[in-house]
Amino acid sequence: MSNIQLIIEERAADIGKFLVGRLLPFRQKRMIGPFIYLDHMGPVKLNAREQMDIRPHPHIGLSTLTFLFEGSIMHRDSLGNAVEIQPGAVNWMTAGKGIVHSERTPDYLRDSEKIMHGLQIWVALPKDLEQMEPEFFHIEAQQLPTWEEGELQFKLVAGEVMGHRSAVPVYSPLYMLEIKSKQKQTVDLEGKLFGESGLYILGGGIESEGNQFGPKQILVAKDTSLCAFTIEANSTIYIFGGEAFPEERFIDWNFVASDKELIRKAKENWEAQAFAKVPGDEEEFVPYPTFPKK
Repeated sequence: MSNIQLIIEERAADIGKFLVGRLLPFRQKRMIGPFIYLDHMGPVKLNAREQMDIRPHPHIGLSTLTFLFEGSIMHRDSLGNAVEIQPGAVNWMTAGKGIVHSERTPDYLRDSEKIMHGLQIWVALPKDLEQMEPEFFHIEAQQLPTWEEGELQFKLVAGEVMGHRSAVPVYSPLYMLEIKSKQKQTVDLEGKLFGESGLYILGGGIESEGNQFGPKQILVAKDTSLCAFTIEANSTIYIFGGEAFPEERFIDWNFVASDKELIRKAKENWEAQAFAKVPGDEEEFVPYPTFPKK
């Protein structure tokens, strides 16, 4: 019997000047553990006239995780943080009761060609922490645990698993694990994972129970205790998941909450421009989007 419950294909989503590959949420699987949103951004080549300019926008009820493979992003937020995100580092921003941030091409790169490529992820907060004070942490690449098992290379981007713990300060039991292999071999994670688990193929491929799977797919496991597969040569995959929450989570624009009333209040506060401003990036206001009625 197959251990693959669901195969999610990457779908194109327009975020202004960028097309990203949206993976979560999916109509048949809204969350994987506490992970509620996953976008694969790029790779996209920008010329000297093209920039990444995601204007200040709000969040509640979640933590955002930005992880770049190529390129650079200047992060600014309403707590006063101004940090350049470079490949391999992790930006971990916890919105809690409310935060505003912008993501832009750094000034020194705006007159040159550049490539943008990375993952942008939302992790829902436990119900009792949805209204916590906002926080921001930047974890450099060298702070992330890395190890080898045979010919497999592991990196723990966030969470705790397999006896390792990332420096990213998460708020519920979860994991985001990078696995790389230069040669075809078996990956046996039986008994090493917990909760719900998804496997995202960034490059290369895997084989499971006679089936081949390639890039831009998420495979959702039925049973994480039975997670074993063959990884193809020169592949990079990400396994992510953790303990699911007992309550449903609602998403409306950039807001996540277990209570729709929290989302309604956040929407009112944003339209009234009652959220804190982003120092150094106060000029632009993104209106709450109007969605077409179905």
